[in-house]
Amino acid sequence: MNETDKRAPELDDDAADEALAEAYNRGLERQKSGDLKGAEQAFRQVLALDPDDSGGASIRLAAIGVEASPEKMPDAYVATLFDQHADVFDEILVDELGYCVPLLLRDLVGRLGLGPFDRLLDLGCGTGLTGMAFADCTTRQTGVDLSEKIIELAYDRDVYEDLYIGEAVEFLEGFEEDDGTRPVWDLIAATDVFPYLGAVEPFLNAAADRLDTAGYLAFSTETLPDEIMDGRSYMVGPKSRFAQSEKYIRTSLDVAGFDILAMDPITVRLEEGNPVPGHLVLAQLR
Repeated sequence: MNETDKRAPELDDDAADEALAEAYNRGLERQKSGDLKGAEQAFRQVLALDPDDSGGASIRLAAIGVEASPEKMPDAYVATLFDQHADVFDEILVDELGYCVPLLLRDLVGRLGLGPFDRLLDLGCGTGLTGMAFADCTTRQTGVDLSEKIIELAYDRDVYEDLYIGEAVEFLEGFEEDDGTRPVWDLIAATDVFPYLGAVEPFLNAAADRLDTAGYLAFSTETLPDEIMDGRSYMVGPKSRFAQSEKYIRTSLDVAGFDILAMDPITVRLEEGNPVPGHLVLAQLR
């Protein structure tokens, strides 16, 4: 989603929630006007009022350069963000932002001559765009997303055999079937997860542990120019999403035991009409 114009989370009408909404919107207004000191003060007030950070104030502070980038976005923020946009999710993502990564991934898999796949795990599944793109070459699909409302929309699409509400890394590390077995998949996809992760090592290590022998991992990343990254492995960009450097992704995949089959530069989406560069990555467990 486009966080640039996001307003405060929908809150109850008590005084504490009103103060939280006022501080959050004041921070957005100060940030937009270029008053970064005023924005910082407002976002720090938001964090004091809402330690769970459902409004993503910590991400805003990193975006304006007054705090180091955290290792990931707060779960409460991601869930709130997508719950609020659930009813217009596809309209915004596909029609306004030009998002087509699932189709690009399906095309890449076809060009490499891979598949069909027995079991697909779609992390950050959203409303099911990746599930739909791979419906013709997978036998069983499992979807996972932090947003309960988004999961409801994915359920209505009827492309997944199983759907779960949860955070990607926690699901990979802890999920068990009802009989206590830990399932593995031959394809794990995460087509819009890394912009919310920051540090990728926990995800890659957990994914490696859940792939079948020589299984495949597919994901997309966003990038920023080298002069902005300034040698950093990852950072929160000016639009409040994480970018990772190509070198960091390549090195992390190698350490986690993956061989890169493709790392293609793509336009991930549009932001205020401008293309957002990134990579489409397909790797195989070594």
